[in-house]
Amino acid sequence: METIWLYQFRLIVIGDSTVGKSCLIRRFTEGRFAQVSDPTVGVDFFSRLVEIEPGKRIKLQIWDTAGQERFRSITRAYYRNSVGGLLLFDITNRRSFQNVHNWLEEARSHVQPHSIVFLLVGHKCDLEAQRQVTQHEAEKLAGAYGMRYVETSARDAINVEKAFVDLTREIFELVRDGDIKIQDGWEGVKSGFVPNTVHSSEEVTKGSRQCFC
Repeated sequence: METIWLYQFRLIVIGDSTVGKSCLIRRFTEGRFAQVSDPTVGVDFFSRLVEIEPGKRIKLQIWDTAGQERFRSITRAYYRNSVGGLLLFDITNRRSFQNVHNWLEEARSHVQPHSIVFLLVGHKCDLEAQRQVTQHEAEKLAGAYGMRYVETSARDAINVEKAFVDLTREIFELVRDGDIKIQDGWEGVKSGFVPNTVHSSEEVTKGSRQCFC
């Protein structure tokens, strides 16, 4: 039977190289942790369904981007068609935290005329003894940019589900309230198809009802 979903959200995961973007995504989509992970070349694609409320499923298209500078021209092309993003830094690598501002500025300069709902993620929280960024200063930075903050560990499966589900729920509420609208030619949000169900005007605006995977 075909899987049913109410909306499709396209998410992008960004941050410096080696902060653990691919490991976090694989833990979320495949339920496993790879001790050794090859660097992402350009962009990789993953997908998963999440149920944010009983009977309300969202299909996530997740784009894993390369952190190396030589691939940035490729990854920039994916900002504009994303509705949400996880901005990762490594809590044991202060430079990756300091670069959060640069990643945000780059995203905002390439996303126009749309906007991206970001969640700031402090990754590798299992390595507490090696921590170089305190939770307080990360929360302060997130607040300054209007983001939420969560700490995760792909290795120990800490808050991985929470990070993706919380971001998905935040986007869903913005779509439901009309603050984010489905638009022709924009891949960030697409409406799904639920047989024998009449959608309320709040939940469906005109747009494609096909999934372009």
